[in-house]
Amino acid sequence: MRATKKTLTEHSLANLLVPNEHYNYFECRHEHPFRYQFNNFEMINAWWLVEAAFLAYAEPPFAEPRFQDAGLPNVKFFSGNSTQCYVAHNDDFIIVAFRGSEVRKRAGTNGRDIRYIVADWWIDLNTDLVDSGRDGSVHSGFKEALKEVWDPQGRADEDKALKPYLDTISNTDGRRRSVWFTGHSLGGALATLAADQYGSGAELYTFGSPRVGDRTFADHFRVNAYRFVNNDDVVTKVPLPGSYRHVGQMKYIDSEGVILDNPSLWVRLKANFRRVVRNTFNLGLLRLRRVLPENALIDHAPIYYAIHVWNNRVR
Repeated sequence: MRATKKTLTEHSLANLLVPNEHYNYFECRHEHPFRYQFNNFEMINAWWLVEAAFLAYAEPPFAEPRFQDAGLPNVKFFSGNSTQCYVAHNDDFIIVAFRGSEVRKRAGTNGRDIRYIVADWWIDLNTDLVDSGRDGSVHSGFKEALKEVWDPQGRADEDKALKPYLDTISNTDGRRRSVWFTGHSLGGALATLAADQYGSGAELYTFGSPRVGDRTFADHFRVNAYRFVNNDDVVTKVPLPGSYRHVGQMKYIDSEGVILDNPSLWVRLKANFRRVVRNTFNLGLLRLRRVLPENALIDHAPIYYAIHVWNNRVR
């Protein structure tokens, strides 16, 4: 079947909110299988991983059958107080998909209040830097969130701890399976820390991820990493630069939906001058009014990452 581009969905609350149970996950999986043998950038792998990151927002009764239908029969869900992730694997590769920030409508309010919820998440984030345990320093809140599932209380119990489970399934039957970490938003930050902790053999694709650590952390990050930024997505701009640095190669989705490799700030400004200026102004209002501008919310929605990545694969 010939691959065709997908139409960008309307900016309705139902499409922006997660989980989205109307979306057809891994729709072209049979015609476009995951290329687990490749450790350089692959657009088809980016598509698989953004689909997994999008699906991670759903609860197990919905998500597990979708992973299994995609050819990943073994699915395990890990959950802490504030951190959730899926590990889905077959005989060849493993996908670890972290759930991002959960944004839900407040009871008794209209849908526009979703902007207040995201604004609260952005402003109230604890941005203190702490020792990563490896090289450099990382966001303290992200580090604590990962600890909830990585190896709780130091117990090497694969039923409750992600790290020993990955150690087991990546080396069974005399085979070494590749491990692919992914996540959207907060899930991207947690995937970054998990890939760093896992080390050798990890691959990382993130979507709409905030910054995670300092310059030393970024300079010593040894995992193949690709981070997607959709246009004016505000979450990719926090915590503010200075102490913090992004890791990995940027894949920037411009206002026309075209993915550019590591474009300079000047290229992004030229391509998007009006929206960048408007969004910068809105970020100032965010602190005063605690309201997230609508365009920044739209650009952050995982469904748009999934559609843009697929369309670039077709293109």
